[in-house]
Amino acid sequence: MKRRPVSPFSLSFLDIMFCGFGAVVLLVLILNTDTVKARNQTFADLRGEVVKREQQALVGREQLVAARNSLEATERELVVTRGQAERAAEEIRALTRQIAVLRGETVASREHVNRLSADLKQLDSDRQQLGAAPAPEAGDKVLQFRGEGDRQYLTGLRVGGKRILILVDVSASMLDETIINVVRRRNMDEAQKRSAPKWRRALLTTQWLISNLPPTAQFQLYLFNTAARAASRDSQGQWLSASNRDDLERTLTALRDSVPEGGTSLYHALAVAKALSPRPDNILLVTDGLPTQGSKKPGGTTVSADQRLAHFSKAVASLPAGIPVNTILLPMEGDAYAAAAYWKLGVDTGGSFLTPARDWP
Repeated sequence: MKRRPVSPFSLSFLDIMFCGFGAVVLLVLILNTDTVKARNQTFADLRGEVVKREQQALVGREQLVAARNSLEATERELVVTRGQAERAAEEIRALTRQIAVLRGETVASREHVNRLSADLKQLDSDRQQLGAAPAPEAGDKVLQFRGEGDRQYLTGLRVGGKRILILVDVSASMLDETIINVVRRRNMDEAQKRSAPKWRRALLTTQWLISNLPPTAQFQLYLFNTAARAASRDSQGQWLSASNRDDLERTLTALRDSVPEGGTSLYHALAVAKALSPRPDNILLVTDGLPTQGSKKPGGTTVSADQRLAHFSKAVASLPAGIPVNTILLPMEGDAYAAAAYWKLGVDTGGSFLTPARDWP
């Protein structure tokens, strides 16, 4: 039997089946590959999302820690603030109590002043009924002077006389009441020195003395530290007239232009009494303590209390007899002998001694 030739393009059923199975396998492989890719992509997406969530959670934890720390700090500040508020409230209550007390004292003081005013009016009425001489008018004074207050003082100072010598201390100690502030102020400029509160008191005191001079008297104002000179330099060694307003104004202007500086020699100040001719019959002394040197410059840079008292005694011994010395002593720390020494000087010479209140004159 003759076999039929097989065509290259003719396939058997088995061949077809095998080919179909291979195609299926290939399709499956393709599908598996796509599935793996999709799964890997999904896993990558999920892994990225997990990392993102972990980072967000880490940031959230850091923010939570910062918020917690901020909350704790706020709570501490709140505790401190509450404590300060309580202290402030207590201070307010204390001040309120003090204000109430001061108001009560003010009312009592006002009532006291009213009673004194009524008594004064009554006394004035009695004086008029008794025919007393009228009080001196403001025109009796060579200059008008009004201090910061309206108080009248019984000072005991002898401002009268025919020839009155006023001696004003212009040493550095007149800048302040304490040594440390004197050292501080003496390094300032001249304008600040002239505005020092203690020196301003000395100026007002001297102006008060001059304004209360008798119109018929002669006067002279000398400034002294380690030396002594007339305040108005062109009047050195001359007496001025208390009734001459130009002399008064020129002297006060020169005094205001002066600047406290240097040490203190009472010897040279009191020597002026011997240099003037005729000699003064009254001395008004404005100072703040015992001298730091005598007739000569000291060899050292410091001086003890006993040495200052010795300089004072030698200066007083050179004073001509019969001239009363009236001292106005301003405050200065560390000068324990000053008050007693100047008080004794007033007693021995027939003068007076005064340590004024802070609001005088």
